Amino acid sequence: MTASNLNGKARRAALLLLLVALAAGATGCGVFSAKKTVSVAPVLTPLVKADTPQLFAEINRAAAPRSVRGKIDVQFLDTSFAECGVVDKYRTAEGDVIIQRPGQVYLSIKAPFGVKIAEMTSDGSKFWVAVYQGEERFRRFVHGTNAARYGRISDDGNGANATTAAAGDKPDCGNGNKRDEKSMRRTVSSLSSLRPQHLTDALMVPPVAAAGSNLIYAQSESFEEEPDTRPGAKKDARVVRGYYVLVELEPAGEGRARVTRRFWFDRVGAGVRLARVQNYDAEGQLMTDVVYRDPRPFGAGQQRLPATVELTRPQDRYSIRISFQTPEEAVIDKQFDPDIFILQNTSDLKEVDLDKQVRP
Repeated sequence: MTASNLNGKARRAALLLLLVALAAGATGCGVFSAKKTVSVAPVLTPLVKADTPQLFAEINRAAAPRSVRGKIDVQFLDTSFAECGVVDKYRTAEGDVIIQRPGQVYLSIKAPFGVKIAEMTSDGSKFWVAVYQGEERFRRFVHGTNAARYGRISDDGNGANATTAAAGDKPDCGNGNKRDEKSMRRTVSSLSSLRPQHLTDALMVPPVAAAGSNLIYAQSESFEEEPDTRPGAKKDARVVRGYYVLVELEPAGEGRARVTRRFWFDRVGAGVRLARVQNYDAEGQLMTDVVYRDPRPFGAGQQRLPATVELTRPQDRYSIRISFQTPEEAVIDKQFDPDIFILQNTSDLKEVDLDKQVRP
């Protein structure tokens, strides 16, 4: 083939490509033309960098207070009907809380005009829960041992056995009236099933030890799309927030380990902040999921702590949100009398001794 023939073919090919490009530009249907503008959740910045020792320091800073006392708002959510697409959200009540290490807690929940709904305490080894409101068969005084695992208190007002909470307990997704009636029973049941010591670990984070322990820690990062909670954010706006995740592992045999806790640290802003703690049992089930929000100065400003704490117990199908009304008026690091954390049945309620009712 001669050089003139090659040059002719090259010119024709170039002309053909030019015509295709012009046609595509005229119709707007080109391969590389923009079809549609898609909005995506923006990544929040700046992202702080931190190593594992810095994450240890943040956990232990949050775990520094020896005691906290303050007035709170309490909101309880029952997720028993989640399979039906329903989550029962109950009216916010006021209360008083005292938490003291190691593992002591007093919580009082009140209706308007100071009417007492429930009280619950733990001295670190035993717990007591008194429910004062509701139908007669739901008013009770429940007590047991912190280390024991009990089932959910039954809806009929009787005790619990040693089965896993809510095992095989399928919600009735029928008509609203039936569900409302069962929901009311579950409300009182859930209050009776609430363990005060769960609040202790949620409101007073257990510290971590950098040395002298057989626990292993692994750090990674994560980016989570979530609702935009910043002031002035548009309704239903979403953002991507960066986190560090610190996994606590306990050796469980040769070449094996189990997850005990998972710590989440918010990296957006001026420094890392402990934002969430998840606890797991020996089988790897998520037992507690605690989210910390709205860090504010407590007491005389000597401690900056979360003003809102949301505790979720997936296996027990409930969530409780606690918000300190005036964190600046909270009492920090006072030594409280141990008798405060032992609740007496002064109202002569029906007693439920879980240790006696548990079947092996």
